[in-house]
Amino acid sequence: MSISNDRTVRSMAFPAGSTRFRPDHPATGPEISEGTTMTRGDTTTAHSEAASPRGVGTPSPQARGATVTELPHAEAARSAPAAPAKKRSNRPLVLALVGVVALGLAGWKGWSYATVGRFLVSTDDAFVRADVSTIAAKATGHVTRVLVEDNARVAAGDVLAEIDDGDYRLAIAAASDRIATQDATIARIAAQSEAQQATIAQAEAQLASVRSDVERTESDFERAGALVKSNAGTQQRLDQAKADRDRTRAAVAVAEAGVAAAKGALAVFQAQIVEASRVRAELSTALDKAHRDLEFTQVRAPVDGVVGNRAVQVGQYVQPGTRLLALVPLDKVYIEANFKETQLARLKPGQPVEFTVDALGSRVIEGRLVSVAPGSGAQFSLLPPENATGNFTKIVQRVPVKIAVAPEVAREGVLRPGLSVAVDVVTR
Repeated sequence: MSISNDRTVRSMAFPAGSTRFRPDHPATGPEISEGTTMTRGDTTTAHSEAASPRGVGTPSPQARGATVTELPHAEAARSAPAAPAKKRSNRPLVLALVGVVALGLAGWKGWSYATVGRFLVSTDDAFVRADVSTIAAKATGHVTRVLVEDNARVAAGDVLAEIDDGDYRLAIAAASDRIATQDATIARIAAQSEAQQATIAQAEAQLASVRSDVERTESDFERAGALVKSNAGTQQRLDQAKADRDRTRAAVAVAEAGVAAAKGALAVFQAQIVEASRVRAELSTALDKAHRDLEFTQVRAPVDGVVGNRAVQVGQYVQPGTRLLALVPLDKVYIEANFKETQLARLKPGQPVEFTVDALGSRVIEGRLVSVAPGSGAQFSLLPPENATGNFTKIVQRVPVKIAVAPEVAREGVLRPGLSVAVDVVTR
């Protein structure tokens, strides 16, 4: 069956499964029956419809081969590009994958806690520490040279700075001269002591001579007395013999006193030598001190380390106690971790420690717990808390714990005092 139009039209066949034009259908318009001609303006459209048991929207077998006239706007609609097909969503697959990953991560976390995590005592309130040496002047004067720069590595005994040593060299010279003078004094006293030895010998010789006269005069007195008793001698002779005897006795006493005086003088000289020797020892000590003061004009490093916070400058006037610079022994650094008081029960000296330093990324460094402080940090602060009066709010205290670093790691010089550290103590 065919339908004609006044205008030029072309024939077409309805494809299988196409929707028929229906006036009562919002998409196809008014329904027409087979063989009916419809005119809308100057356009005529024909549609073939046959009864079909397939229902609305399915053409009958007779209509599949029908020839109709297509309108111009229908031809434009057919030539328009077809709408793209909808892509299949991947959301279920992504959700499933995320769920599997989350489940695996949760399982791994649980296993890690059961085997390792529950045995760790951790804190991130920890820092790298070192026994920093503050170098100060011990001599007075102007700084003549500074031999180190900031961040320079030095060894124990290296000269860091020099102070003007002119006054100290003069002090050494003066102390040396005083010692020389004292040596001369000691030599003089020693000579006097030797001379006194001769004086003592002379006095002893005189004493011996006088004692020999005493024996003679005693004999003369006895003979004169015997002669007087026998009327053979005179009284005058007896008196003379008695006077001679008494005189010689007195001479003996004088000679003995002279010997004692000479010996006493010798003892004085010997005491003076001891005194002079001790004075010389004091002067020698003063000379040693002068040498020591001269050595202090060269400021030396007490330990191996790295120079930091240098404050000394050439020409600066310094006195004993003036701060010059700081010396940090990087090969002897350690970790100071502040654990909560509720964590201390599981901490014991000797336990292994693992820690990471923020400056070193994820590198894990091993150490060893050395000791626990005898009090909380608050007890050693400048103003310890006083909770005996007023309202009280309980705050968890922290106690410093010292952790030793492996020597080979410390010698690397990568740990610097003040760096932040995260610490895990293995209590298993």
